[in-house]
Amino acid sequence: MATSAVMKCIPASPVTRVTNRAGLNHFLPASYVPRLQRNASLRVRCMADQDGQIKETESVSSSVPPPSPEPITPPKPKVSTKFGDVLAFSGPAPERINGRLAMVGFVAAMAVELSSGEDVFAQISNGGIPWFLATSVLFTVASLIPLFSGVTVQSKSKGLMTSDAELWNGRFAMLGLVALAFTEYVKGGALV
Repeated sequence: MATSAVMKCIPASPVTRVTNRAGLNHFLPASYVPRLQRNASLRVRCMADQDGQIKETESVSSSVPPPSPEPITPPKPKVSTKFGDVLAFSGPAPERINGRLAMVGFVAAMAVELSSGEDVFAQISNGGIPWFLATSVLFTVASLIPLFSGVTVQSKSKGLMTSDAELWNGRFAMLGLVALAFTEYVKGGALV
């Protein structure tokens, strides 16, 4: 079943308004009220497919041919690579770096505790500080290189390993590391 309709259309823009000129004459002089184009027409045809979907075709009848539509591509977000922006409190680096270090620290602390029976404080006092500093420098540099190159973490997240999952895992690892140290301090020894 196909139906068609012909209707006159006036292009709407911020300058062109459909107004009652007689009602505006006491507010604005006639020179300020925009003139409407009387020759512009728009023909809209609406056809129903057998599937029930509606197809619309538009044709503008005027002496100027319609411009060809250009594909719209979403603009790429601009990423700041300034040192202050990357390492700002709400920037992309601090929470990610701290979260990555906390994930490594929690897993390492639990692995050493399970293998040797030492608590976190004994691990730090028995030569853990140089390992902590080396790991911190390595992960910080490895995390900052892509950020200073303009690569966003969101552009690399696909499937199960998303940037939000990494943030949440890092947050839980930070809480877990603090909870492990606090529990061992209150208990007075290793957790396991």
